[in-house]
Amino acid sequence: MSKIDDYIKERSRRDPEFAAKAKQEDFNLDAAVAVSDLRESMHLNQRDFAKLVGKPQSTISRIEHGSMNVSTQLLSQIAEASHKKLRIEFV
Repeated sequence: MSKIDDYIKERSRRDPEFAAKAKQEDFNLDAAVAVSDLRESMHLNQRDFAKLVGKPQSTISRIEHGSMNVSTQLLSQIAEASHKKLRIEFV
């Protein structure tokens, strides 16, 4: 574990609000990587991918930058539009 991981773990233990925000950020970053990887595997730029999934390009950009709290509903819509299956795992 890195120093930042240790800090997040310790601060989360003491501060439930921080813990919730840290978990959301972790989810956002996982979603960012997954959506970006999906789009790139389809050889689409953000604009064309956004058209495919029926969302504004700005939404795709915010997802891929990890700056949007992504819902499972939105991820499900993206999966359906791109003919993929959304799988959620507990790890």
